[in-house]
Amino acid sequence: MARYTGPVCRICRREGEKLYLKGDKCFTKCTLERRSSKPGQHGAARGRKQSGYATQLREKQKVRRSYGILERQFRRHFETAARRPGKTSDNLIQLLETRMDNVVYRLGFADSRAQARQLVTHGHFQLNGHKLDIPSAFVRAGDEIAVRPHSRNTEYFKTRALMLAQKSVPAWLRVDPDTLSGRVLALPTPDELQLPFNEALVVEYYQR
Repeated sequence: MARYTGPVCRICRREGEKLYLKGDKCFTKCTLERRSSKPGQHGAARGRKQSGYATQLREKQKVRRSYGILERQFRRHFETAARRPGKTSDNLIQLLETRMDNVVYRLGFADSRAQARQLVTHGHFQLNGHKLDIPSAFVRAGDEIAVRPHSRNTEYFKTRALMLAQKSVPAWLRVDPDTLSGRVLALPTPDELQLPFNEALVVEYYQR
């Protein structure tokens, strides 16, 4: 299955919740606020009560689509989380949050995860001084993410540097607008994340 390239507002309407897939535009031009019905010919029809399986599936799809990950890769992340000590649900979210594309997004270098993924793929970032163009790479505590020297003079990153001073980042990250760099201070904890997901339902879906 190829990556979805259609209008992302349809995804939010399908899940019935804002997933902020367009970054700041979700605050100003949200289709879900104007059309809350599900997309498609029968979207406005009154639906049946969801089964337990359907509820688990929708929650899994919500998490997967928020982070922009295909099913096969998402399942690999789940299997990795299940092998680690601790709660599988917490491990899964921690893995998703420490992906390179998500960290670039969290640091404020991009307005959405999709944009962050594109920037990483095009080679605009380095990890600990070395070029990294793999969005799915994981970062660790103490790692430094920075815009590569040849990219700092582009119009995009000049504008982004002015915006970074006004953006807040999660407590487990630190950003330096002057050097267009950021550092992972620690791995995120469940209390810090406070995401609008029920990760336990995702675990139930895969363990059913």
